[in-house]
Amino acid sequence: MEALALKLILTPVLIGLASLAGRRWGPAISGWLVGLPFTSAPIAFFLALAQGTHFAALAATGTMAGTISQAGFCLAYAVIARRQAWPAAFLGGCAVFAAATIVLRLLTLPAVLIFAVVILVLGLVIWRLPRMPDADQEAIRLPVWDIPARMVVATGFVLLLTGIAPALGARLTGLLAPFPLYASVLTVFAHALQGAEAGIKVLRGLLLGLFGFATFFLVLALLLVPGGIGPAFAAALAAALCLQGISLWLLRHGNHSGTVR
Repeated sequence: MEALALKLILTPVLIGLASLAGRRWGPAISGWLVGLPFTSAPIAFFLALAQGTHFAALAATGTMAGTISQAGFCLAYAVIARRQAWPAAFLGGCAVFAAATIVLRLLTLPAVLIFAVVILVLGLVIWRLPRMPDADQEAIRLPVWDIPARMVVATGFVLLLTGIAPALGARLTGLLAPFPLYASVLTVFAHALQGAEAGIKVLRGLLLGLFGFATFFLVLALLLVPGGIGPAFAAALAAALCLQGISLWLLRHGNHSGTVR
């Protein structure tokens, strides 16, 4: 119940703030922002309290592995978006996400090894992500309904997935858990209203933000059982913020994204 309430309150706030950040500093920053574990970290905390540190550590390892599926979504969406509209790109990203997640569910590896694979995959996907040239044009004035619509769509997705979870069962619900919900909403809206290059910039920002995301859950997986809930979450947060600061520096000193009004 606490996790559901957190999602329903945090979802529209986070999407609104990320959208405003995208208007001020460019689409990539909005993607980077939602790469932070805003909802998954509190959910992991409630899970540790309710189910114990051993269970939460295993769940943290699974969540970290799900970063690979998110990277697959980003690459598939970006490749398809170069030639197709957002519906085809979104469906292609979802298909790759589902395939990658199913494969990952069949593998059992130590947390450190999974983390190494995650870092390798993120690096390769960022390297292979299409780089579309920036259009030399005036800033785009987005419609007034843009941000409210993003907030409604994202919150609706959360309600839908939460409502049908009992019917789907624990296994299928677990497969859907790492889906990049916030980032996909931001990407689709940016793609539809500003063009494919804006959507790809959101995904590039997300991929850089996922380094901190993966680091957070690696530290949890390693420290929850021996260190306890408080020290593990404190160390995980410190490590994630450190990586997030580095990724933000790389993002701001790379290709600059244009702003919108």
